[in-house]
Parts: sequence; structure tokens; C-alpha cells
Amino acid sequence: MAFNYDEYLRTDKMPTLWCWGCGDGVILKSVIRAIEKTGWNMDDVCVVSGIGCSGRFSSYINCNTVHTTHGRTLAYATGIKLANPEKKVIVVGGDGDGLAIGGNHTIHASRRNIDLTYIIINNFIYGLTNSQTSPTTPQGMWTVTMSKGNIDPTFDACKLVEAAGASFVARETMLDPKKLERVLVKAFDHVGFSFVEVFSNCHVNLGRKNKMATAMANLEWIKSISIGKAKFDKLEAEEKTGLFPTGILKHDKDAQEYCLAYEKVKEANRTNTMVQL
Repeated sequence: MAFNYDEYLRTDKMPTLWCWGCGDGVILKSVIRAIEKTGWNMDDVCVVSGIGCSGRFSSYINCNTVHTTHGRTLAYATGIKLANPEKKVIVVGGDGDGLAIGGNHTIHASRRNIDLTYIIINNFIYGLTNSQTSPTTPQGMWTVTMSKGNIDPTFDACKLVEAAGASFVARETMLDPKKLERVLVKAFDHVGFSFVEVFSNCHVNLGRKNKMATAMANLEWIKSISIGKAKFDKLEAEEKTGLFPTGILKHDKDAQEYCLAYEKVKEANRTNTMVQL
């Protein structure tokens, strides 16, 4: 029997406003299927999104949703989770939203290890606002803010959050929705800050001026820079240049989760003692 997505979507908002061939719809379906696999009640789920193409997630998925300001998704989500620690909080953002404007929030949510899942859809550009350079735009590529080629160095988002303290870190692409679904299930089940970066295409804004004007051309490029972690680990250092490992990159089950730590703060206040960590 075909999967019934209508049970998880606000069907009155369909069809979506995403561009033809956009990977966001594929990722949305993987998120829905992963939620179904976990057995979560949608009344107990809150999806928080920011500004950008990924911001439409909170319009389309049928659960508690909050559409927040640019770069502030994790700030809102932290408050939601601390006030409702028993609920399931999923945050969706883009590379501009989460790594530039909201970069500090990403670092500190990772550091605190609060129990929510942050999905960054990395399409390597500010897609919704018409092609500005993001922190992941490859050097040399055209953007409206660097029309002669991007000169800014990039950084690896997964390495950033791992260094900051995230206890679950993974990367996948929208080329393999089933694999993405399996990783999301593990991220949802993890107690602590789960960071999942998903490489996705934006052939309309990134691709059209960078010789990737079709969805397939953009996807072929994503495929060329992605490699499974097991294969990546076997490469020599110089062979790893320009490649990004996919799969689960870190899974620390022992790190203290922030909501549980905060309960100790409340207990210390009740008993007029110091926090016992």
C-alpha cells in the first residue's frame, strides 16, 4: 500500500510553492516517513522553521509549527523545548539561515546539547532571497553579491557543530531519500542535540549561472562532492580535498542533555543547594 502523506500534511496548502525539481519536497517526505517510523504522535511534535525556502516546512507539515525570524530558529526552539521537555522538537533551516545569520545560535545549541533535531538543508546559496553568497558557497561560483566569482572561504558545517559539542552529527544528500530517512530516524531517537546536514539542489539560483541550469546537472555536482564515510576514511589526506563524507559522523550517547541538566537547576533551587552534575 502506498504511504499516505496526506495524514501528515496540510493538504489545503498543496501544491507547494517550491521551484520545479527542488529537493525540499524530497526532504519533507523523508522527514514525514521518519516521524512515522518513530511512532510519534503529531500532537507531540513541533516543527520550527526560519526564513528561506526551508521555512515553508512549517506551513506544509500538519503538527504544531512555528515560523520564526531569520536565523533565530534555534533560539525559539530552545525555549519551546525547555518549556515542554517531553515534546519532540524538529528545527529546519538553510545554510544562510543557520550558518550565517543564525551561526551563533547553531554553535550554542550544539554546546548545550539540548534535545532537539536540527536539519540544515544546504543548497550552497541564499535561494529564497535571490542568490546571495552563503558560508557554504564554493569559491569561484557566481552569486549576485559576488558576480565575478565567490572569494570567501567556506567551512564544513558538520565539523563546526561537532567541535561545538553536538552529540549526534550526520550528513546526507537528497539523492537517496531512504538513506536520509534512516539517518533521520536515528537522529530523532537520539537524546541530545542532533544535527543533520542535507545537501540539496538549487538549480534555479545556484545552478543557472554556474553551468548547472537543470536539476539533474546540479544533482550530479552534489553526487561528485559526496562520499560515504567508510570510503572517505580510507582516502589519503590529499584525496579528501573537496569531498564531504556522508552518514553518521558522530554519535555520543553519554553527553549530558540540557533539559535534564536544567532539571537539576530547578532541584537545586528547591533545596537551596548547588547543582549536582
